[in-house]
Amino acid sequence: MNVEAVELAQGVHWIGALDPDLREFDIILKTANGTTYNAYCVRGSEGVAVIDTVKENRAEDFFARLEQVAAYDEIKVIVLNHLEPDHTGALPELMRRAPNARLYISFKAQIMLKALLKSEELVYTTAKTGDTVSLGDRTLHFLHTPFLHWPDTQCTWLVESGILFSGDVFGCHFCDPRLFNDRVGDFRFSFEYYYQHIMRPFREHVLDALELIEPLDLRLIAPAHGPILRDAPGNYVRRYRQLAQPMLLNEAGDRAKTLLIFYLSSYGNTARMAQAVRDGAEEIDGVRASLFDLQGGEVAPFVDLVEEADGIAFGSPTINGDAVKPVWDLLSSLTMVNVREKLGAAFGSYGWSGEAVTMLEDRMRGLKLRVPVKGIRVKLIPTDEELTLCHAFGRELALHLTGQVTRKVITMEELNAQTSNSKEYLHA
Repeated sequence: MNVEAVELAQGVHWIGALDPDLREFDIILKTANGTTYNAYCVRGSEGVAVIDTVKENRAEDFFARLEQVAAYDEIKVIVLNHLEPDHTGALPELMRRAPNARLYISFKAQIMLKALLKSEELVYTTAKTGDTVSLGDRTLHFLHTPFLHWPDTQCTWLVESGILFSGDVFGCHFCDPRLFNDRVGDFRFSFEYYYQHIMRPFREHVLDALELIEPLDLRLIAPAHGPILRDAPGNYVRRYRQLAQPMLLNEAGDRAKTLLIFYLSSYGNTARMAQAVRDGAEEIDGVRASLFDLQGGEVAPFVDLVEEADGIAFGSPTINGDAVKPVWDLLSSLTMVNVREKLGAAFGSYGWSGEAVTMLEDRMRGLKLRVPVKGIRVKLIPTDEELTLCHAFGRELALHLTGQVTRKVITMEELNAQTSNSKEYLHA
């Protein structure tokens, strides 16, 4: 494999590593085209900076490329934009070989760095937005971009060259030795897939980062993974803006609260409950409730709806002591978006034990939704009286959505009582 360093601009080289055979990254991501571990070397009139390293098992290629463009005693600065092991695997050896170098990390990375290197004797400098490091005729300007996708992440802006070393932002898992976006194969799918699985849960932080990045006069974006974006780099910034904002305007209006009611029904009983919940919720001004039968839809589009919704209710029958799979599939997909503090609720019909409602409520709490109203379960076919309760249940959810119900503070005695009741409920 070719191990030559690649020039990005005068005095700036790619010194990373290729991993074309990787097919899974961090368990959750499929990598049909492998990945790259991008690292960079910047030469100034008063020294050299290395920006990020590579995964430990690719360190040999990294050092071979670095040695082509710099001597170790020239290295004055090492920047880590992100401390995940695929970017820091070669760091201990680099620090040993370059004893004159000062390590720069974000101010939120200190604890993680010590845990990563298992040393309390590290010498480093922390950086925040606006801090700079001079290499003589070149300036490294730091941008604090937390939670993209770890708390420690930052970007580094090479001012004079217009190059943004962006860390994981604008990256993707796509390996092509031609490196540059105008030369590699079609990586659009990988770019979008990476955003959806890595950046989407932190949409608010993406928008904050874009406020720092959009004003820059970008000539090239050098991410930590995937192609180097030298052709129309601003297009990738604009695409991030599109992905981080709602795809469609909410037809309910800016001031309306939205309640999405997802259900699946074996014999129509849970469906009747769902309709009653919807009717009750829509009696409250300023609330728009929508019904979705999970038997007739794919999960992925619903995730987009949930991301913009204010409240979510799940209706499921209890089958074999569990909620039904499509409901669990949708709940599992919600790890891709931020649902913290959205309203959650559960209801459903059952034949014998009725565990589904409590199980769904527990999962929603685990996702950090607030579940202020105890769910409703109905044995077999709901009576008119039970449908009236479902109607009232929907009204109460809507009142919570519109802030017309004061949130109750639960004491430890009440919590213990609820736990005791839940145990009895499961064995009923």
